[in-house]
Amino acid sequence: MTNDHTSRPPSDRPCLSPAGAATDPQITLRSPAELADALPYMLGFHPTDSLVMVAVHGEGGRFGGRLRVGIPATPAEWEDTARQVADCLIRGSERREGKPDGIVVFLCQEPRGEESGQRVMTRLRPLAQRIRLACGALDVPVLEALCLSAGRFWSYVCPDERCCPAEGSRLAAVGTSVMAAAATFAGLQVRGSLKEIENRLAPLRGPVAEEAERALDRAANALMPRILDGATREEVGAETIALAQALLRRLTLAPPVEGGPLADDWDDALLGHDEAASLILGLQDREIRDIAAEWMEDEEAAPALRLWRALARRCVGAYGEHAAAPLTLAGWVSWSTGDEPTARIALGLALRADADYRFAQLLHHACNEGIDPEGLRQCLREERARRKPRRTRSSDGTRPPGRRARTAPRRGPRRTAGSEQ
Repeated sequence: MTNDHTSRPPSDRPCLSPAGAATDPQITLRSPAELADALPYMLGFHPTDSLVMVAVHGEGGRFGGRLRVGIPATPAEWEDTARQVADCLIRGSERREGKPDGIVVFLCQEPRGEESGQRVMTRLRPLAQRIRLACGALDVPVLEALCLSAGRFWSYVCPDERCCPAEGSRLAAVGTSVMAAAATFAGLQVRGSLKEIENRLAPLRGPVAEEAERALDRAANALMPRILDGATREEVGAETIALAQALLRRLTLAPPVEGGPLADDWDDALLGHDEAASLILGLQDREIRDIAAEWMEDEEAAPALRLWRALARRCVGAYGEHAAAPLTLAGWVSWSTGDEPTARIALGLALRADADYRFAQLLHHACNEGIDPEGLRQCLREERARRKPRRTRSSDGTRPPGRRARTAPRRGPRRTAGSEQ
């Protein structure tokens, strides 16, 4: 699959979620309608412009790994997409819990222009067929393939007009079905739509974005000479951490009234352009970013997540690649606090900003493989505990070796100084 965002709708690289633990609540699904209704609860959000695949294991049809990827905009990509997602889900499932006995496929896309939901279903039918063939080539059948569009769903597998009419079947209103009640009782949460979650991390637009970019230009021009001068290298890092801590305190003392766009507007207003720009550039240093990653639990987590989201939104224009650092931190805090769906989306966006950003690559892989984040949390706690003695040892005038940092925007094919991740 291509990573060229211009050739298809917003998406991230294939995102394979592990199966839930054996102690997770169990909900029985008996029909295509219940499968369609359950999809947001399986993912943690309402997928938009998404191909979703779920592995099924055993005679009882236990759900295993789940994969989500954006639907390619051009049919020429469909065959390669089908082969890659089938291989990714099946091979990933084999590594963790054995080869699936079947797969359930969902194609989720809203109509464009004058298009109807039924027309979307017809247009995507060849993609569904290619996925069925790709899974069959790996000896795993597609048990059900559904198209969800315009508040209705269609089955590509069931030929019975009595249960799967040509005009589609209406989806239950959000939160009103028996499935929704059972999922809520079981503690399964839906965090809005994929598009809504992505929008909270997307760059600002309009005049405010122009102001943010000018502030980034000023900060880069002021910071570059100091970064290149080894004598002030450590001072820059200390100033960056002090600034981040000050902004965290400011956000902690000014909690948002509610979530969503209004909360984001509130957070954006709490950050000045110049201080946000200085912090964005400072986070391009790997050592500073790793210190910032320590704010991942307890009372520090919520304001840290708000701060990283706000900084990601300020990475505008030529500084789009700089968003990889705050997006990765947002993904890490989300994962550390148990919000895996949001974590995968944020980390996918970080890799879209900079596909070579190593920290995002590692976290994205670990989250998708179902690795417990506690191991990384413990490492960060230990590093935090060691830092005071290390700073004391460096107070005799010797400075620990620093790392290079990326500070200037990429305004062309060149990479900036210190692109270490």
